[in-house]
Amino acid sequence: MAAACGVIAVVAVSGAIALRDKPFRKPPPEIAAVPQRDPSPTPAVDRAPAATPTPAQPSKPQAPATAAGGPQIIHVEPQDGDASGNGAVVIRDPSAVGQNLRVAHLPDQALIENGPAGPLPVRSADGRRPFDVYARPWSGARGARVAIVIGGLAVSQTGTQAAIAKLPPEVTLAFAPQGNSIGRWMQEARRQGHEIVMQVPLEPFDYPNVNPGRNTLTVGASARENVKSLLWALSRTTNYTTVMNYMGARFTADTAAMEPVMAELAKRGLGYLDDGSSARSVASDLALKDRVPLAVGDAIIDGTQDRGAILGKLDELERIARAKGFAVGTGSAFDVTVDAVASWVAEARKRGIEIVPISAVAADPERR
Repeated sequence: MAAACGVIAVVAVSGAIALRDKPFRKPPPEIAAVPQRDPSPTPAVDRAPAATPTPAQPSKPQAPATAAGGPQIIHVEPQDGDASGNGAVVIRDPSAVGQNLRVAHLPDQALIENGPAGPLPVRSADGRRPFDVYARPWSGARGARVAIVIGGLAVSQTGTQAAIAKLPPEVTLAFAPQGNSIGRWMQEARRQGHEIVMQVPLEPFDYPNVNPGRNTLTVGASARENVKSLLWALSRTTNYTTVMNYMGARFTADTAAMEPVMAELAKRGLGYLDDGSSARSVASDLALKDRVPLAVGDAIIDGTQDRGAILGKLDELERIARAKGFAVGTGSAFDVTVDAVASWVAEARKRGIEIVPISAVAADPERR
């Protein structure tokens, strides 16, 4: 009898050890991260106003693929029947605009085509645009509206995490293409409700002494070379509505250089945000010609890295919004900027200011 009890005890201990090493809980699925790139300095930007002509032919959607060294489409398990098993968002009403926030981090595969460096945004076969599908919903009211775009995300991992965590979801976030793990940060930003923008490095007047970073579009390059550089930036992640200039005062002033870029955005159903820092920008005229949704910045809020100065610029945006209906401010993801914007937004809401995504204030020729 004693021997039998001893055998049972040994079996029980062995079973406990085995269960310890093999927990019943299934580990969460891994999220694919974008390969790391050399970070570039925190973005700055330029200017342009309204848009209107012939939409480009919708491109045939293709299943997304990942080029070597490019970002990956991140497949997330479907939630509440809103997505298919392959990670594609199911749009129940094709005419509806604005993605359900519960699945906003999932790329709609009908809006993606294969590119040489990774997945690229494209109009769907039924004409839907990334500009519409990935737009954050807003009230639609015509009171005073302020759109705030904070750029340079993914350059600093801790700074990016802080910006996503601290900024209200109505604030639009812009990603620098030279950043790291952009796919992962995109998903986190979208889960938190932010609309997102992709920044594209454009040539400033003092280039290359001031260098926006890898694959900068330049006036001296051919249209083919510049479009190739543009597509590299566009392929860094998915789920954004709009492209924004990073520097580029010289490039945006050159019609011949800007024209192929604006035509490419029109073909792909993307909007363009000009930060408004260059009065010589031709983006307004070209956006109108190519029927690209366009927004233009009224103020760069953190040209001076001081909380009081930033709050003063935000108050200026409020005055502009009360005068003309809306205003657009841009800044970078510095700690002081993020903290100032977060506190200002909370107070501005109490004064009847609605904080809206950038897509809500863009002039859209296709909806006129």
